[in-house]
Amino acid sequence: MMIARWMAGVALASCAAVLQPAAAQVHEAPHWVTTWMAAPQPLWGPDFILPLGAPTRLSNQTLRQHLRISVGGERLRLVISNEHGTEPLHVAAAGVAVSRSTQHIDPATDRPVWFAGQRQTTVAPGARAVSDPIDLRVTDRTRLAVSLFIPSAALAGFHFDARDTLLSAPGNAVHRPHWDTGAGDLATRAFVAAVSVERPRATAAVVALGDSITDGNGSTPSADRRWPDALADRLAARGVAVLNAGISGNRLLRDGMGHSGLARVARDVFGQREVRTLVVLLGTNDIGWPGGPFAPDEPAVTPQELIDGLRQLIAQARMQRVRIVGATLPPFEGALEGTPLEGHHSPAKDATRQALNRWIRASREFDAVVDFDHLLRDPARPSRLASRYDSGDHLHPNDAGYRAMAELLDRSGALGL
Repeated sequence: MMIARWMAGVALASCAAVLQPAAAQVHEAPHWVTTWMAAPQPLWGPDFILPLGAPTRLSNQTLRQHLRISVGGERLRLVISNEHGTEPLHVAAAGVAVSRSTQHIDPATDRPVWFAGQRQTTVAPGARAVSDPIDLRVTDRTRLAVSLFIPSAALAGFHFDARDTLLSAPGNAVHRPHWDTGAGDLATRAFVAAVSVERPRATAAVVALGDSITDGNGSTPSADRRWPDALADRLAARGVAVLNAGISGNRLLRDGMGHSGLARVARDVFGQREVRTLVVLLGTNDIGWPGGPFAPDEPAVTPQELIDGLRQLIAQARMQRVRIVGATLPPFEGALEGTPLEGHHSPAKDATRQALNRWIRASREFDAVVDFDHLLRDPARPSRLASRYDSGDHLHPNDAGYRAMAELLDRSGALGL
């Protein structure tokens, strides 16, 4: 018995000796925060009312896409997405640089991107790849150009409305300092899903979960004038990152142009680091799509169905200890009039919107409320956008409207920062 105990003690001591060097290798994690994102969405087929706006297959091409981060840092990391892809994605080379314009990068800032010590990577279908840290110091609100050389791949990591220009060139042009614009340019995104920065201390992040109003439809392209951009302008000095998780055409309850808000909140919101506040602006397409060209055979949604969906988001935010701000839905009478997409609005649909807005304002179930409806509506005709904030389609605000939304959200104290 004594021998058995002695042998057990020796074994435990030996195990401890073996485990100790491994434990000594554990380092304190640096403070990384997501500073920019574009939510990936599935492709749709040719029978959908809107064209995809991008080729479904790429061959021997370099893609260069521009984006503006919210807060800066000492180093960068890129996230490459093959989510919703059906085959492996091979990235043969990648680079990142500070963007001078749509056509030019700053050559002094051009850096190769490595993945696990390699200049190339293969991303499995449905997966993401995170780059090694990139030694490029960037300041708040820097515009970057990310270039990927794709020998052959199906389109994935797709984001429909970039509000920016994706350039394409044949062959490996990752480090070319000047690119001409041309007929092959796209208004979508492909494969680039997020940028993270390393900062000297932990950084809070705000995530905007929404549809085309959050995605910035109606704002000036390549000018970073969506309302989350304007909010980032206001919060950068306080060291707060702002992430745009908007998807044009998105709905709270059902899939459509992208998975529903309820289906993607775990990835696009709670999957981000250091998220303190979630701002939800969803429901317009749940109301507007049924019976129109987007969803002609769907039954109308009820206010209670939308309320129940928002309550689910509230419950999930509580579990994650994330502050949740409910945004009222802006008016959209006359939306898309005179286009093939007409049919978004009706008096019955507006009654549903108003009933939902009354609940958002009065229920006290959100941590805070921001009243975008009251801000953007025409006082003389509250079912319509005010002309000074209307992009022209009577659905999406213009640059001034988006700027006013950010100002209201910040000044109201709803963010709790």
